[in-house]
Amino acid sequence: MPEHKKSAPVVAIDGPSGAGKSTVSKTLATAIEAAYLDTGSMYRAATLAVIKAGVDPSQTAQVTKTVKNAKLEFGTTPEDPFTRLDGEDAGLAIRGDDVTKAVSAVAGNKTVRKFLIEEQRRLIAEAKNGIVVEGRDIVEVVAPDADVKVYLTADPAVRAGRRASEFGADTKATAKDIQRRDTADSKTTKPLEVPAGATVIDSTDLPIVEVVAKILALLNNRDIND
Repeated sequence: MPEHKKSAPVVAIDGPSGAGKSTVSKTLATAIEAAYLDTGSMYRAATLAVIKAGVDPSQTAQVTKTVKNAKLEFGTTPEDPFTRLDGEDAGLAIRGDDVTKAVSAVAGNKTVRKFLIEEQRRLIAEAKNGIVVEGRDIVEVVAPDADVKVYLTADPAVRAGRRASEFGADTKATAKDIQRRDTADSKTTKPLEVPAGATVIDSTDLPIVEVVAKILALLNNRDIND
């Protein structure tokens, strides 16, 4: 795997569920000794706060108030990217079915989205050694000035299989859930569209190490051209 020497690079990685964003992003962040941010976990944590408060995700004002009043903490170390809600670890809870079903509604709340994007930008700015940020609107919205912009994708069947294996779920049910999420999220973001300026990497038949190597090459090529 090629090395990368530039200090404080910002790498933006967008793509649909199951494309391998989290694994690739954490592996890349470790390789370049940078921070790591999973923006999807931030929306899931906000959704968990709403559920715990007994608030209907469709109630815009109440959802906004609940999220802003919640104590949300996010670790940016790739080896331990923790998620905490009101001081308690929420890493497993944010992956629950109840959160998965409601997260699109909460993430679609414009005020909540603005609030969390500001937090994402703050975390990016504080990453003195650089950061790898993954999500669905990083390239065009959260970090449009990123050093490298990647759209990571994969065959739908492969995506479903990966997610099912990760959570021990049924592949067919997972495929339907991914399709539902993509459709719902398309109202706010564009998970199935390649953002302008992004390099497309199809991970369908590529091992993680090769995907990471491709992104490292993009970083190194940018350094040469700067």
